[in-house]
Amino acid sequence: MTAIALPSPRSSPRAFLVLGALAWAGLYALLVPASELATAALPVDRESPAGRALAFFLYDTPKVLLLLTGVVFVMGMVNSWFTPERTRALLAGRREGAANVMAASLGIVTPFCSCSAVPLFIGFVQAGVPLGVTFSFLIAAPMVNEVALALLLAMFGWRIALLYLGLGLAVAIVAGWVIGRLGMERHLEDWVRDMPRLRAEAGADGLSLADRVQAGLASVREIVGRVWPWIVAGIAVGAGIHGWVPEEFLAGIMGREAWWSVPLAVLVGVPMYTNAAGIIPVVQALLAKGAALGTVLAFMMSVIALSLPEMIILRKVLKPRLIATFAGVVAAGILAVGFVFNAVL
Repeated sequence: MTAIALPSPRSSPRAFLVLGALAWAGLYALLVPASELATAALPVDRESPAGRALAFFLYDTPKVLLLLTGVVFVMGMVNSWFTPERTRALLAGRREGAANVMAASLGIVTPFCSCSAVPLFIGFVQAGVPLGVTFSFLIAAPMVNEVALALLLAMFGWRIALLYLGLGLAVAIVAGWVIGRLGMERHLEDWVRDMPRLRAEAGADGLSLADRVQAGLASVREIVGRVWPWIVAGIAVGAGIHGWVPEEFLAGIMGREAWWSVPLAVLVGVPMYTNAAGIIPVVQALLAKGAALGTVLAFMMSVIALSLPEMIILRKVLKPRLIATFAGVVAAGILAVGFVFNAVL
């Protein structure tokens, strides 16, 4: 019997994409029956706390990893058009306001996170990008990212995904504009202010489809390989909440009736170190147990956009007053999001 060789992404990129999409869809269709069979094979009662937790874990773990792999691959191809040089060139020399909107929008489709904060910030300053516009980008890039959008779409539907997208963009745009209006350039570290200005050029990448497929595969290896432990940990936490935490207890501390739940959620979220892929399974479990949508959105946004590690990284280029202003403006936007949606939903 002759073995069938899979097409090479380098020599046959179109065939690779078609067969890869079919394989991905087939695996996704098997998630529910496979997880139910696996849960039924375990020596636990399906309706017990342990049974509910295991069912949650066995279904969500392959589902989130499969979604993440697909989204990261596609966005890795898209991101091959948005190099740091091209992003800087698109933003350099533009006026605030419209530039804040453009910067926040670019933050969604660019592959940058808190670990990229310092080199990106330096590059933007050297390219002459206004400070407020830079902050709109730096807020949107980790908070409103393609992974979070895809997972929210798959788990909660398009309304919640669009809600998250609109709120995240609003916070990034308004916060960046406010910081720009405050005129805080003097609170950059001296060595950053004194750097020579460089001309940002977009340039042409000349990449073929095969090159972009390779970029997608490289993104999968780098990003999924780096974040999968956080995903599994997040799903395990979510499974524990789903199985053992009483609905009445969680609704009491994170429900819309508890006015203090939103600021508490933000305070709890800031010192956490995870990403959108790791926190969304926890969000799913919290909502299923009766937590208010506004409170949960505030918690998720604070974890992603106001993480303590990012503040420590940014301290290399920003003086404490500018970091405090940045954190305060973003936190105010997140609090407003939480309170408004708890009031209207």
